[in-house]
Amino acid sequence: MRMSSIRENIERLRAEIADISVKAGRSPDEVELVGVTKYVPPESIQEAVDAGLAIIGENRVQEAKRKIQAVKGDVSWHMIGHLQRNKVKAAVDLFDMIQSVDSLDLAAEIDKRCAAAGRRMDVLVEVKTAPEETKFGVSPCDAIDFIIEVSRFENVKVKGLMTIGTFTDDESETRRCFRELRGLAEKARALDLADAEIKYLSMGMSSDFRIAIEEGSNMVRIGTAIFGTRPG
Repeated sequence: MRMSSIRENIERLRAEIADISVKAGRSPDEVELVGVTKYVPPESIQEAVDAGLAIIGENRVQEAKRKIQAVKGDVSWHMIGHLQRNKVKAAVDLFDMIQSVDSLDLAAEIDKRCAAAGRRMDVLVEVKTAPEETKFGVSPCDAIDFIIEVSRFENVKVKGLMTIGTFTDDESETRRCFRELRGLAEKARALDLADAEIKYLSMGMSSDFRIAIEEGSNMVRIGTAIFGTRPG
C-alpha cells in the first residue's frame, strides 16, 4: 500500500479541520495548523512548507536552530516545548512565538532578552490542565493572576493560552481539560487587559484535535498526522 505524502496528509487534515469547525458552528478557516517537527528532518519540513504549512512548532532550541537555517519559505516558528531560562537568549533570536511560558522567572528572562534584542515576543501561557506529573504549566487556579503579571512586561505580549490534554481514552476527561482552558480564556478576556490579547487557544494534537476544536481550540499542534510516527 502506498504511503500518503506529507502534502496529502496536510490537505486531508485541513479538510477535516474545516469540517469539524463548520459542524461546531465556526468558520472553516478559524483554526491555525501548527506542524510539530520534533525528530523530523529538514527535508520533510521543507516538503510541508512547500505544501502550504505556515507555522512550525519545535520542542528544542538547538534542534530548531539547525532546521531554521535549512528550511526556506515564509514560515512562523513557534517554541512549543518546555523552555529553560538558559536557552531564552537563543529562543528569542529564533522564534516568532513562545507557546510554553509557565513561570514568572521565565517571562522575566524573555522580557530581558527581548529588550536587549530590541523586539517584543508573542507568548502563550501554558496551563497544566492534566494531572500527569510529567506535564508543565501554571496551575489553573493561578492562571488569571499569572496572565495579569506577565502582561506587565514591556517586551512580552500575551496572545493566549496553551495546554496539553491528559493522555487517556476517557473522552470526558480530555474535554474537561480543554473546557477548563477555554473557561480561563474567557475570564482573561473579560479583564480587558491593555497589554494582553487572548486570541489563541492552542490545544489539541494528533490524537485529540477533533475534540479540542469542538471545545474551542483555534490552534492545533499536529505532528504524527502530518509526518507519520517518529522515534521518541
